[in-house]
Amino acid sequence: MSELWDSMGPALWPAFWVTIKLTIYSAIGALIWGTVLAAMKVSPVPVMRGFATVYVNVVRNTPLTLIVLFCSIGLYQNLGLTLAAENATFIEHNNFRLAVLAFILYTATFVCETLRSGINTVPIGQAEAARSIGMSFPQILGLVVLPQAMRAVIAPMGSVLIALTKNTTIASIIGVAEASLLMKTELESHGSQILAIFAIIAVGFMIITLAEGALFGWASKRWVVRR
Repeated sequence: MSELWDSMGPALWPAFWVTIKLTIYSAIGALIWGTVLAAMKVSPVPVMRGFATVYVNVVRNTPLTLIVLFCSIGLYQNLGLTLAAENATFIEHNNFRLAVLAFILYTATFVCETLRSGINTVPIGQAEAARSIGMSFPQILGLVVLPQAMRAVIAPMGSVLIALTKNTTIASIIGVAEASLLMKTELESHGSQILAIFAIIAVGFMIITLAEGALFGWASKRWVVRR
């Protein structure tokens, strides 16, 4: 066990720090893109509603592994899309950003549907009252509807973030050095201690997800919409 810890211990924090960064960057991007998609789905413009509906239905029902591989093989290797400067750490940074892009594209669909359910909780009379005083659709959505919808879905949004954290393990298939890649490496070196390796990685993810759950649980009580 001591040999395993000597090998695995120093690499644990760097690996989980990559997992945390993947979660944070992807969550910010997914919240922005998901909000745009939700706005498009309730838009009075048919083309925008159609695009958002097709995008959400297609991407949400596509395996995340395929989306990650598409970003790596399709966008980078075939189309030459690069998201990092050409230097000694190009591959590492480029793969990390491609993984973040894939997680944003995928997770935004769940953010969109979560937000849309929150929009449905806002009394329609408020939107009609705002329209009656001359507010435009963007103003009604941005100033009246979305602030209430976001407060109404804080807890469900926490579930989306927890799922995103666990989904970051898929980034290992394109060589991103997060926690699951460390686990794979350690299994190759210390296969006889498979249970200990699994337990260490599982505890790490449990700490992160429990912290996220506690944060969003507190936030949902703090900013709950009272009607």
